Amino acid sequence: MYIENPKTKGSGIICAIPQEGLCPNKCEDCFFQSGRSYLEPLDENVPNMPPTSLAKFRVVRVNDGNDSNVERKLVIKTASHYPMKFYNTAIPKDLGGFDAPVVLTVNPGRMTDARWHKLVDIPLNLMFVRFRMNMWNLVLADKVIDYYSGRDIPIVLTFMAYFNLGIPSEYGVFYTFRQRTLNSYWAITTEAWRSVMRRYEDNKWVYSCGKIEGERGTPACRFCGNCLREYFATMERLQKK
Repeated sequence: MYIENPKTKGSGIICAIPQEGLCPNKCEDCFFQSGRSYLEPLDENVPNMPPTSLAKFRVVRVNDGNDSNVERKLVIKTASHYPMKFYNTAIPKDLGGFDAPVVLTVNPGRMTDARWHKLVDIPLNLMFVRFRMNMWNLVLADKVIDYYSGRDIPIVLTFMAYFNLGIPSEYGVFYTFRQRTLNSYWAITTEAWRSVMRRYEDNKWVYSCGKIEGERGTPACRFCGNCLREYFATMERLQKK
């Protein structure tokens, strides 16, 4: 039986995971395989593919857990019947070979605070790049934003929340332990989020994942709209090629 992601409920987006088991990327503090996922126990609830009737008028987000470049042929084949979809990956491999728009996480896992994927040849179906944001990787964020916005590629900042990993003591003032969708984490405060977004307020290509982050906002996709906006913008671009 399909289980809906509570984060995307009511947003026009529905999620799909075609693969079995855990993601081999093994990103630290990953929500999907942390034991706190809405799909626990994973060995019973993945794959998790919405029926066509539910996906008919929604955009399918392929791989809200795991990675679309893991068992890629299986992923594309299993999602082939969805009329509207996009793929999520942290592996910059043949992105243009996907049959729909694709989102690339540019600083996954241990790269989060140190390195990033710098695409030289940017495919037309790149929907946006996702940057895992915290209060101590601002310099890295500046580099990513400068590079991709200079190439007219949207950048969506995903503000990280931490459960097992500790917050560096000098940044503790910017975080508070609070509930997000289902679970509680050390997550950014609204004032800290605002300070980051002011840093990029004159850059039209930079967005926050979630309309307002922090204790005064909500991470729910219903109030965001980034993925829907960029999905249809990418599809328009692909139609003109």
